[in-house]
Amino acid sequence: MKLDLRAALQQEILTGDGAMGTYLYQMGFPVGISYEELNLLRPETVADVHRRYFEAGARLIETNTFSANREKLSKYGLEGDVEAINRAGVELARNAVGDDAYVVGAIGSIRAGKRKNVRTSEVEQSLREQISILLDSPVDGLLLETFYDLEELQLALRIIRSMSQLPVICQFANEGTGSTQDGVPLQEAFLRLRDEGADVIGFNCRVGPNGILRSMEKIAPIPGIPFSAFPNAGLPDYVDGHYTYAATPKYFAESALRFADLGARIIGGCCGTTPEHIAAVAKALQGYVPVAPGTTPAEAAVLVIEPAPAQPAPPAGIPSLLDIVKQRKTVIVELDPPKDLDIEKFMQGSKALQEAHVDAITMADNSLAVTRMSNLALGYLVQERLGARPLIHIACRDRNMIGTQSHLMGLHALGIDHVLAVTGDPAKFGDLPGSSSVYDLTSFEIIRMIKQLNEGIAFSGKPLKQKANFVVGAAFNPNVKHLDKAVQRLERKIEAGADYIMTQPVYDAKLIEDIYEATKHLPIPIFIGIAPLASGGNAEYLHNEVPGIRLSDEVRARMDGLKGPEGRAMGVEIAKELLDTAMQYFNGIYLMTPFLAYEMCVDLTNYVWEKSKRHDFHLYPLSK
Repeated sequence: MKLDLRAALQQEILTGDGAMGTYLYQMGFPVGISYEELNLLRPETVADVHRRYFEAGARLIETNTFSANREKLSKYGLEGDVEAINRAGVELARNAVGDDAYVVGAIGSIRAGKRKNVRTSEVEQSLREQISILLDSPVDGLLLETFYDLEELQLALRIIRSMSQLPVICQFANEGTGSTQDGVPLQEAFLRLRDEGADVIGFNCRVGPNGILRSMEKIAPIPGIPFSAFPNAGLPDYVDGHYTYAATPKYFAESALRFADLGARIIGGCCGTTPEHIAAVAKALQGYVPVAPGTTPAEAAVLVIEPAPAQPAPPAGIPSLLDIVKQRKTVIVELDPPKDLDIEKFMQGSKALQEAHVDAITMADNSLAVTRMSNLALGYLVQERLGARPLIHIACRDRNMIGTQSHLMGLHALGIDHVLAVTGDPAKFGDLPGSSSVYDLTSFEIIRMIKQLNEGIAFSGKPLKQKANFVVGAAFNPNVKHLDKAVQRLERKIEAGADYIMTQPVYDAKLIEDIYEATKHLPIPIFIGIAPLASGGNAEYLHNEVPGIRLSDEVRARMDGLKGPEGRAMGVEIAKELLDTAMQYFNGIYLMTPFLAYEMCVDLTNYVWEKSKRHDFHLYPLSK
């Protein structure tokens, strides 16, 4: 009689099966289709794959249901077939191997480490639907595989434990780093999963045997918890129009023994593996006598990742904006990078603002999706040539996760540590409408990821050898119908790690008062945005065409028909009136320069200092 899966893992090592998707690809099925739909369209083929792995020696068989959730299937118009595909997946596996092997229902990550904007409620709904179907089928357990973030894996495990006590295997996709992609050290992640009720914890996909071995070496034995390992057959290569994998069955057999020595009790394969790989693993493990989980030789092989050292503290006398705004009125001024290659006027404006003792010069990141010079390069020039503090905007629109982390690492290397995380206007509205909007990260996620760099952990979970020192701002648009809902969104940004807030420009004194009342409970400083108008045409353009900006009827009437010096003079006058109100409620002032007319913001900065009677200009310029 077959033992319960939990009991079996205390006594023996089970050989798992190998890849389904890439094996179907090798059999001639193209990339870009739903391999799970083949449970309905080509059931004999799926059953044959299961049978081949069983005959190779696999005694733990995964159902072909990895992506059989509503979210993933909807890409193929199959969201109405969730139940049929999952039930067929279990039936095919069970019938192919009978009672001589353990059949586990495979469930994959929905976010898949891409941090795309899928609401947690939608993730939970999709997971719950698939889990309930699989639990209502004749499976011996469930396998949660290829999860990058602990948060999503915990969510899936909790759903299962609220419905069943069936054995659960939890597997991360990891690159040999010491942390999950959401920044949790692997040892801590494993312990949390154990406490949530996981029966087996391990790794699959993403890397070959060497990468998973590196990950496993970082995990100390956990009493009573077996490990699992399902590596890829190395990294894929594209040769003569086909994807191939290099790792041989012999190499897999040798790696299997190393996995077993580190406490793995289920050893199989993921992408690129075949029945030949699994046969080699099964043969290598014949006669291997495991010791009790938690007492393996892995304990001697644990690699301890030392905490990343913090960067040296900034020189004395150069406080952060957070320090300054707690003590006095603080002015940051936005100066747009040029749309061409001439930086002369930009540098003139930066010099004039620095001489007016602004606390930071902030530069947008291709605002309104219009191509401008790199704010990283100009931020460095402002810092090095003028001794001014640059505050760099970082938009989610233009860079994928690789480019975003690279950009931030460059800022860190240059000593630029004040940033503003923004979503960014869609590319189709800018000067290159054919370009792509990336949006790998939401504004909430980019804030969390930047703060993760401050812990010395890369977006991938790898250690960075140093900790960054970023002070992270978040954007806030108060020009909305329901201010309370906008504040709720703002609270979520604070929960994500925002250190300060910068608002869109406000043109109504009453709204400034309303913002104060709606946000006075928040624990971080707010910089009220005020953008002096340059002309009547500028006022109408902002009001009618720029997202997130609304002007009062009174302001539009005062600017109507004005242009040139008269328009700028009235714009400054209106801005000073708004400053009179803003300074009653907020220490933080955020001025936005129209059309590089920096003289207007120099005038307004001086007005703030006169009104606040500031006398501590000795704090700047930044010493170097």
